[in-house]
Amino acid sequence: MSEPAVHRLSIGGMSCAGCVATVENALRAVPGVLDATVSFAEHVAVVRGTADGATLVKAVVDAGYEAAELKELDDEQAEREAREQAEYRRLLRQAAAAAALGVPLMVFGMSDWFPPLHSDSGRLLWLVLGLATLGVMIYSGRHFFTGAWKQFIHHNANMDTLIAMGTGSAWVYSMAIVLWPHSVPSLAQHAYFEAAAIIIALINFGAALELRARGKTSEAIRRLIGLQPKTARVVRDGREVDVPIIEVGLNETLRVRPGERVAVDGVIIDGESYVDESMITGEPLPVQKRVGDEVVGGTINTSGSFLYQAKRIGKDTVLARIIELVRNAQASKPAIGRLVDQVAAVFVPSVLIVAVLTFLAWYNLGPDPQLSFAIVATMTVLIIACPCALGLATPISIMVGVGKAAEFGVLIRHGEALQQAGRLTTVVLDKTGTVTEGRPQVTAIVPRGWIDADRLLEIAATVEAASEHPLAAAIVAAADARGMRRLEMSGFEAVAGRGVRAMMNQQRVLLGNRRWMEENGVDLGELPQQAERLADEGQIPLYLALNDMGAGIIAVSDPVKADSAAAVARLHRLGLKVVMLTGDARTTAEAVARQVGIDAVIAEVLPEEKEQQVAALQQLGEVVGMVGDGINDAPALARADVGFAIGGGTDVAIESADVTLMRGSLHGVADAIHVSRATVRNIKQNLFGAFVYNTLGIPVAAGVLYPFLGLLLNPMIAGAAMAASSLTVVSNANRLRFLRPDREA
Repeated sequence: MSEPAVHRLSIGGMSCAGCVATVENALRAVPGVLDATVSFAEHVAVVRGTADGATLVKAVVDAGYEAAELKELDDEQAEREAREQAEYRRLLRQAAAAAALGVPLMVFGMSDWFPPLHSDSGRLLWLVLGLATLGVMIYSGRHFFTGAWKQFIHHNANMDTLIAMGTGSAWVYSMAIVLWPHSVPSLAQHAYFEAAAIIIALINFGAALELRARGKTSEAIRRLIGLQPKTARVVRDGREVDVPIIEVGLNETLRVRPGERVAVDGVIIDGESYVDESMITGEPLPVQKRVGDEVVGGTINTSGSFLYQAKRIGKDTVLARIIELVRNAQASKPAIGRLVDQVAAVFVPSVLIVAVLTFLAWYNLGPDPQLSFAIVATMTVLIIACPCALGLATPISIMVGVGKAAEFGVLIRHGEALQQAGRLTTVVLDKTGTVTEGRPQVTAIVPRGWIDADRLLEIAATVEAASEHPLAAAIVAAADARGMRRLEMSGFEAVAGRGVRAMMNQQRVLLGNRRWMEENGVDLGELPQQAERLADEGQIPLYLALNDMGAGIIAVSDPVKADSAAAVARLHRLGLKVVMLTGDARTTAEAVARQVGIDAVIAEVLPEEKEQQVAALQQLGEVVGMVGDGINDAPALARADVGFAIGGGTDVAIESADVTLMRGSLHGVADAIHVSRATVRNIKQNLFGAFVYNTLGIPVAAGVLYPFLGLLLNPMIAGAAMAASSLTVVSNANRLRFLRPDREA
């Protein structure tokens, strides 16, 4: 039975003391609620019991009121991280315990320091070591045996089956040898306790490292949660007070000042400003907000001050939903088919069949003592089948492949991403900051014949230096880059959504959009036709007029990266389809797509829709790679089969992605795919090499050479085979170090 918990709910729609009683009764009627108290002054309900928050909210809504749970976004995340840390520490402890026994056993055994098995002192020592190994297998390797049993009852086999079978057989055989050393030929008098312990230690250590890599995804959630301010300025009883974010209730009035983050989602009721919503839309330019417009928690107020009313709090905010999208997408990543498990599904039953046939053959056809020879040969078959080189085949290639990718500026978070990248069929690109630079710049100056370009920019920069409009910064920066001075100016006035006006040298200066020019009766001449051409290329044209005469156009845009077109062409040569997915306007997106040769454009989408678009492509059978750099890309990066984050982008995008492109270039995507395909080929070669030794060793272990040469596989031969197998795998994996991105290897 669950422990009683305390839930705090913000209640909306209460108008009298009777409402308080209604809400309290509704909450107390919920199964599991022990107590419920509602404060009319604060519009907050405090509920104690075992009922969950969603059920309590539903009860209040069903009673005719609004409700939302007041809960810190990082409560659940902290619990998840604590569970992962506990699992990580457990695996490390298990690996250390197994290594503490296995390594000394191996060293002493190779040095021949142990007394012989058939001596009394030797038998006692080996019996103690056997019991110690059993303890290690129970403490450090129990999950392998339970996993193998679960596979067995479902008629399957996987890596757990191989590990359990090999280590279990090694221990059973070794204990039998310790107890009855003279029951087998002298060649077979060898204990394999160290093999069982070391195999368990290495595999547990690898699992711990894998868990640690997976656990880093929680950093993305933590960074997202960090976007929400800890406090909010709330208007209560006519006064503005700062309160913890968890105390902000529904329909409360909040103040946001310049440079502050919006606390929760709501609607502006007084004032206007420009708000940086790049975390939601990916659009680098702040958006103008007026009375009646919605604002989103976590976005940044760049200028002006406004009041707004809270409409969504806690887990209902857009930021909280983005966090949940990232969590869900990370949890629902399609499982990569593990080659080792696929091979094991065939290999394990085959080994068991060979072992049974070996026992029957020796028991019925072998020399005296038949039973001893049958047991020795059968156990040797099972022991040599243990996946030593097989367990090394995949991780060693991945380790080298990840290192090689890093040389190309491609940081791969885990081996699954490296394997999956080579299977991609479609690459989805965000626009802003991925295909483009992500910083608005002046990209064209079009003066009329009676004024030169420098003079046009100088006048525009002088006027825009007093403006808060986001495009103004690009114009001022362009003038500063050319060392231009500011002119004398007076009478500056900005008109929201239109442009600015000022007086300069007794001339009236107007700068803004076409509507602003038309409202002031400006003669634009041929400028509108040139502006349309610039707009078709994805640029934003701003008109400059002097004394009601159009002087020229200054165009601002987010320029395409110099190497984007070449990188897209390279992806095409690799056989991939390239799609652009952006929150920007369709006209702008299509203009950029034409410049770089992108196959398809999906524009004007929100974060939820980005993630849905990636999922839709996956449902069509595409293996999707997503490339982005913004917070708004995080859900789609997590949903994709492989997420690529531009290294110059946000930390959230980088932590949500499987691959980080440190050079900020799309060439890194092609490099990652190239390395992936070479690595997967290398893994397959390693698996083949590992099984060659098993294929050759198992028949020898079964005794096929005994009738002709009198040879049974002894520990020295088995050790040499294992060493040779491992050496082959490591040597082949190191060939990846010579891989170059400009050729197939």
